[in-house]
Amino acid sequence: MDACDLKLYYIIIEKPGLPLVSVNAGHICYMQESRYMSKLSRSESLEVLPVICMGSSLDKHLKVNHLNPVTAKEAELLQAIEEDSERLKWYLERDALDTALDLTKDTPVTVELDGKWLRGIVRYIGRMTEPKHTDPIVGTFFGIELQGEDKGKGPTDGTYLSKTLFSCKKDCGIFAPFSRVKPMVSKPKLVSKCLTFPAAQLATQPSPQQAHHQPLSTGDRVTFFMGEDTLHGMVMDLEEKEGRTLVIISTVKREEVRSPGVLPSSPIASEQVERMLIGRMKGIQGHINSCYMDSALFSLFSCSSVLDSLLFKSTKPRDAPIQSTLLHDIVNPLRRSANVCVCVCVCVCVCGGGGLGGGGGGLGLVVLIHVSAGGKVQDSYCYQIFLDNNHSLVLPTVQHLLEHSFHSAGLKLAEVPSCLILQMPRFGKKFKMFQKIIPSLELDITDLLSEGSPQQCVLCGQLAYEECVDCFRDPVFSRTGFKVFCKACSSQVHSHPERLSHSPSTLQLPEGYPAPTTLRAPPPAPPRERLELFAVLCIETSHYVSFIKHGPNSTDWIFFDSMADRHGERDGFNIPQVQACPEVGMYLVMSPAELANQVPRDMKGVAKRLFCDAYMYLYQSTSMSLYR
Repeated sequence: MDACDLKLYYIIIEKPGLPLVSVNAGHICYMQESRYMSKLSRSESLEVLPVICMGSSLDKHLKVNHLNPVTAKEAELLQAIEEDSERLKWYLERDALDTALDLTKDTPVTVELDGKWLRGIVRYIGRMTEPKHTDPIVGTFFGIELQGEDKGKGPTDGTYLSKTLFSCKKDCGIFAPFSRVKPMVSKPKLVSKCLTFPAAQLATQPSPQQAHHQPLSTGDRVTFFMGEDTLHGMVMDLEEKEGRTLVIISTVKREEVRSPGVLPSSPIASEQVERMLIGRMKGIQGHINSCYMDSALFSLFSCSSVLDSLLFKSTKPRDAPIQSTLLHDIVNPLRRSANVCVCVCVCVCVCGGGGLGGGGGGLGLVVLIHVSAGGKVQDSYCYQIFLDNNHSLVLPTVQHLLEHSFHSAGLKLAEVPSCLILQMPRFGKKFKMFQKIIPSLELDITDLLSEGSPQQCVLCGQLAYEECVDCFRDPVFSRTGFKVFCKACSSQVHSHPERLSHSPSTLQLPEGYPAPTTLRAPPPAPPRERLELFAVLCIETSHYVSFIKHGPNSTDWIFFDSMADRHGERDGFNIPQVQACPEVGMYLVMSPAELANQVPRDMKGVAKRLFCDAYMYLYQSTSMSLYR
């Protein structure tokens, strides 16, 4: 494929209902990127794209909502499947396709042949024939050498049409598309209930790729296939008949359903970031939406699933269009092809999408934080950090800021939040309380939890029974953490002449926790509750950008700008860009003194923007997010 003539690939997810367009759902098509850019620059929205279907050289004008973008590598894997309906099925199920993208040579696999699964090793990955003169790609196949007892059960020795693609003994090789190949050892993953099943397999034994799915039950929404048609409906009943399970489905009109399926795609994993996300025209393209909305959506959904419940949980009718737009037009395209273009971003504004914590729609579909103040619990979407005038912070961490804010306001967290969004103490583009803020990669919220949560003594680590608010600012203790003590440590601390006036209060313990006595050893210290940082929104003057922490290493950072560049003038368009920024890790390991001496304009890469321009920090609980 000519690198100077880049192409954009799509899979048709719904058969066009046009009299002059004869093409099935599941067909692969493409268009030149230069042609797409030219068309985009002349129009504020794209409802129809002139694409060329594989096997043809003529344009077919298809609606954008009938197309899903795929990468060139995904298109080549899918093209290896002959039938359009079968190709669409494997695209919608997605797991096998994602696994195939990461398969490499010499990987132990099982391969399906005539209904039986045989053991083998991948020896070849690539095309078996050259493309036709009209097609830019052909299917990618896996050449597998059979192993052990399965040797001799294959149809080839690695040769196809007199061309040797890999070498093995006679009848010990197989060429197969990804749909018939599974790695011997797959990565463990959390699997949610699948709501998309082909009807032909609902009444029979599920295939190996579906073996991990939970069984269907009444009320589930499903997608199924009848001939070349893709239909949608709800499971009304399940009947056992002649050893088979028959599924009774109440169908709905096709135009009322947004394809594909109803579940969000998996977030982009850390090992996929470099391959999928890095580059120009990646992320969410800035246009009618604000750069704030672009950065917020990219931060929340590109590499994290903490708020995925927003995309499929029951909601009010007035919020349903927003939810549908987020899922089908933004989140799924972002996670599958790493790009959301102008034509679908417009829908967020049309649907009334508000900002984080806006409360008027958009992301305001769920309460994220429950804050306890004076025994009363208040709900919120995010928390604005306020500090009193008596603070002594100069180069604070996010941990410092949150603790001082909660202490001065007398607040507690009523429960562990699945997602905690913190707004820094800055107002507009002119006022910043601190010139630099050090990101806390982990946020320890144990001491911020409301009454009844067991805590550790700050001195000995045993179970705490008393808290002293007067000790919070005492320089003798550490700069972080509320000052809670066990009985022995509290007595010793408050015997000092300077602390005789302090008034420690008794902590309320959960029901069942033993009271302190001298007759038995104290109960073990409770575990710490910690949240991990996954994104930061920044603003320097009037433009928002975002940083994403996508992996466990200190260098696993990317930087997103929805308007990094522009093509053309008034009738042009913005070019979004995602870039790796490993230099951030270098500054995160510095001591506060070293970091304080860093001149912002001399900091490498984009690191200055993270430390000096942070506006909103996004944290997630890896345990609580599973239940929200």
